[in-house]
Amino acid sequence: MRSYSRRTVLFQSTLAAAWGQNPQARYDLLIRGGHVIDPSQNLSAVRDVAIARGKVARIAEGIPESSARQVVDARGKLVTPGLIDIHVHVYDGVAPLGIPADPNCIAKGVTTVVDAGSAGAHTFPGLRKYVINVVDTRVYALLNISVVGQSTLSTDNPWGELIDLRLANPKLAIKTIEENRDVILGIKIRLTENIAGRHDLDALRLAREASDAVGLPIMAHIGGTFSSLPKILELLRKGDVITHTYRAGEGGILDSNMRVLPEVRKAVANGLRLDVGHGAGSFGWGVAEAALKQDLAPGTISSDVHHYNVQGPVLDLATTLSKFLHLGMKLEDVMARATVNAANTFGFPKGLGTLREGSEGDVAVFQMAEGDFVLTDSGKQSRVVHRRLLPVATVKGGRVYGAASIPVVTL
Repeated sequence: MRSYSRRTVLFQSTLAAAWGQNPQARYDLLIRGGHVIDPSQNLSAVRDVAIARGKVARIAEGIPESSARQVVDARGKLVTPGLIDIHVHVYDGVAPLGIPADPNCIAKGVTTVVDAGSAGAHTFPGLRKYVINVVDTRVYALLNISVVGQSTLSTDNPWGELIDLRLANPKLAIKTIEENRDVILGIKIRLTENIAGRHDLDALRLAREASDAVGLPIMAHIGGTFSSLPKILELLRKGDVITHTYRAGEGGILDSNMRVLPEVRKAVANGLRLDVGHGAGSFGWGVAEAALKQDLAPGTISSDVHHYNVQGPVLDLATTLSKFLHLGMKLEDVMARATVNAANTFGFPKGLGTLREGSEGDVAVFQMAEGDFVLTDSGKQSRVVHRRLLPVATVKGGRVYGAASIPVVTL
């Protein structure tokens, strides 16, 4: 992919000028001849996708090129709804984990992301002003129950935002959410012992208080906790999310015999959602393989891409999805977990994660590369995979971003 800056778009012509040049144009953009995979419609077939005025206008075979002012030739490529990554860290310049949103999200096929707790009540105004309001990637947020967000933990400072429980403030969290309901979708809490100390359950109860007051779910980061996972699960409810589902080590979803904990199965049966959240330390090949063999699949696949893993092992969401292809999941099932399932996890506006007519004109184009590729988990264990998704182009609201390697014609 070419380097990406916020203002890089391939086409600057106005709609009026385009209609003047091609008066027959019914559509602003036609993505032609790709294999469309849209799990929201159980669709997996070669189709054309037409977009008009920022919305999906039609999906069909043989839509004439002359009906659109721009044509993306996607033959031999995969075409999906714009991906949704529900766990990223894009508070660049403030949270030590933060990275720039656009080069790592919209340039990689991801049109919509959820920043998972980089900001708390004291630091959220900056996230909104300097990230959410200005980047091309569509950014939502989970508010950290700690008022300082994730501005403390780094390689130089091993102690996290909840070591001092006084920083967990439900009243300020509620106030911040009520003032920003259009972009805050839930509460985030990290429970690992170096972040929440030995009072992880007390911190979770404070997050629960805020969550219940505003009617939004909690995303709980598990693994390496002082308290056992079953105790943590007792405080979570239907619609809440645990992230880092396939983390190796203590505090995970498996017992010492690599069997799924019965409390995890019960919680999922009661509506708890499982998210991958790969991250720098939270995805193990062996854990994922064991869980999948026991029919415990994730509800969503997210990257947890941040400063300490963007150069590897995570790289991007497409690479994380490729790992689940290697683990034996079907392509359509993998894509569902980064499109329609992700869209249904939080209170996004309708029309995301789908290519239904009238939905947001968000589309991702991928090449399915075949060969031998080495992919690595968070424990530095590598596997050779034979298929890998490579982002080629992204369309958000009908605008094309980053189409570096496929023909795009302006008619």
